[in-house]
Formats: sequence, C-alpha cells, structure tokens
Amino acid sequence: MKKFILIKKKIDFYKKKSIYVEGDKSLSIRFVLLSSLSSGKCIATNILKSEDVISAIKCIRKLGVKVNLRSKTCEVLGKGLHGFKPKNNTVLDAGNSGTVARLICSILINLNSKIKITGDRSLKKRDMSRITKPLKLFGVNIQDNRGKLPILINKSKLLKPIKYLERLGSAQCKSAVMIAALKVKGTTKLKCMPSRNHTELMFKNALNIPIQIKKQKNYDLINISGLKNPGIFNYKIPGDISSASFFIVLTLLSENKSLIIKNININPSRIGIIKILNMMGAEIKFFNIKIYKGEKIGDIYVKSKKKFKSISLNPRFNSSAIDEFLLIFLVACKCDGISTFKNLSELNKKESKRLDWGIKILTTMGIKVKKVKNNGVKIWGVPDLNLKKKNYYKKFS
Repeated sequence: MKKFILIKKKIDFYKKKSIYVEGDKSLSIRFVLLSSLSSGKCIATNILKSEDVISAIKCIRKLGVKVNLRSKTCEVLGKGLHGFKPKNNTVLDAGNSGTVARLICSILINLNSKIKITGDRSLKKRDMSRITKPLKLFGVNIQDNRGKLPILINKSKLLKPIKYLERLGSAQCKSAVMIAALKVKGTTKLKCMPSRNHTELMFKNALNIPIQIKKQKNYDLINISGLKNPGIFNYKIPGDISSASFFIVLTLLSENKSLIIKNININPSRIGIIKILNMMGAEIKFFNIKIYKGEKIGDIYVKSKKKFKSISLNPRFNSSAIDEFLLIFLVACKCDGISTFKNLSELNKKESKRLDWGIKILTTMGIKVKKVKNNGVKIWGVPDLNLKKKNYYKKFS
C-alpha cells in the first residue's frame, strides 16, 4: 500500500506544469571549439543555436573545418591538433562572445598563418589580457590592442609548457590555458581559483585527454600533458541553468504557482543561484539526477513563495551565479530587510556593465539600492512591492 501511495505521488508530481529550455550555451560553444580539434566526426544534439554559438561555428569554418548544422543537431568534422590550414591574414569574428574570442586564441597558437581575432563594438571593450598574458608565456607570438580586441596571432617559433597561477576565478582564462596546453609538448601545470569546470569535464569524459585534477581548499591544481589527440565524441547537450533561471524567478514571484524544468545542467559550479535563492527562503529541489559525461543533470522543481529573507552573501558563491545576479537582485527586492552582495567586479566585465545596469534598473523600479566599496551592492527589500507597470515602463523606456 505504501509503495502504491509513493508511486501515485510521483505520478501526480509529474502531472504538474513542466517545460524544457534550450541547450546549455557554455557546453554548446565548447563542443563546437573542442570537437574541431578531434580527428573525425563529432555530433551534438540539442545544441543551442544562439548568436554566440553561431559565431563559434563561423570561426572554425574559416579555419577549414566542415560543420553541418541541422535543426538542433550539429556535426563537426574535426581536423586534429595540427590540421588547421587557414589562409594567411584570415579574420575571425567572435561577434559578442567573450568565450569564443578567448578560447579560439588557444586553438590558433601553432598555426603557420597570421590570424586576426575581432568582435563587435561591445566585445572590443572587454578585457583580453587575461588570456594573452598566459599565452605569451607559452611562447605565442600574440599582440593585443592594449589588452583589448583585435588580437593578432602570428607564427610562433618555439612553444613550451608553463606553470600558471590564475587568480581571477575565470573559467574562460582557465580554459584558454588548458586548450593551449594540448598543443605544446610537455606538461602544463595550472593553479586556479575555483570556477566553472565544463572544460575539465569535457577533456576527461568526452575527449579522453589525460588530465590530472587535484582540489585544494582555495585552488584547483590541473596538470595537462600536451600533444595528445582528442578523441571523437558525441554529446547530448542538457538545458541551460541560466535560461531556466528566468522561469525559476518568475515562478517564485508569482502567486500559487509551481513548475518543473526538465533535463537541466545542474553542475555544482553553475547552481549558485539555486543555493542563494534557497538561502533567501525559496524551496527549489532537484529530481531525476544523473551523471552524463561528468556533468550533473536533473529536473528542477520550484514553487512560488510569499516571503523572502534578506541575505549577506559570502562572495565564495559569486562565481557559480555570475550570470544570474540581476535575477537574484529582483528577489532581493521582495526580501524583508537589507541584502548585501560583495566583490561583483566581474559583472561589469561582461558584454555590458551588468552591476551598474542592475542598480539603474532597481532604482527605476523605486527600490532603494546603494553601490558600496569593493564593487558591492546593498538592496533594501520591500516585501509588499507592487510595480505599477505603466509608470515603470515609461521611466525605463
């Protein structure tokens, strides 16, 4: 009888409203770039067809890689570590994608051609020195425009492995060093602040690249042996936690609503928003959890809440929620008390100054908000907040 009741509850649970969201952007971009280094055909399903992913595809096509994109399936015929033979003075346009711009540089370090990497007006304002500095240590003949795009990469005479300390907690910087290490004879040793680990997982569980990872209290130690050809692989890309976060917050702030979001990448380095919202009084849960190529995937259940509590967030959660902070700020508006978030300088190094924009948006909504030292922000919550849509849109438009 108990077993019957449990089964019935499970059936009733999954009769609740459920949705799927588009494929994970970080995994989609990494699939495109890393599969180009394999020696054969790699296939991804549920790939995200966003502008950033399309920019990655256009870049590797210019390097001579054949890519077939059909609906949500992407086939890449990799050229191997040494198979790229682009024309001299080829220009690669990363569009608005910092991930593409930074990671493609590492793919180019052993070419015999002169390559220019550029992007749109917004991307040209973003810091590229975080990857050009370590690449120069490898011996790469690379020039940037005072730490910005465009970047020029020319034939490098002698590449060597490096030891590098990454202090920013930047997954893009870490990934750039890791990809460059593949093209260099010897072992590259990387000590880095914890950040998203998609590249490590893809190296180990999809590409079958020899990689050693040792986690310490405040740093990760990563050793990579170069000149090991990546294996051919297929990938089923799960849903994007960033896309799911909009529906999570919308459900939380609605009245008497619940939602299941299925097949989401809940990698521990990406679910900072879930941990933070639960600290603020939400009750967001994971179900049907499984491991796929090292990534943790599951369904997310969220229901609306009437009361939220303010928070003074420990900055150690910042990296795992860096793309979702503006949504977290919205929930902070409904909290009882003052919420404080610190050390958010990375928000202003995105495609726009997200921290400054977040403050502007909340101020326009009538919320008391203050930027504090060390790129922090204080938000005074209004539990009974009720926006007057006409006034709000008039002010902000």
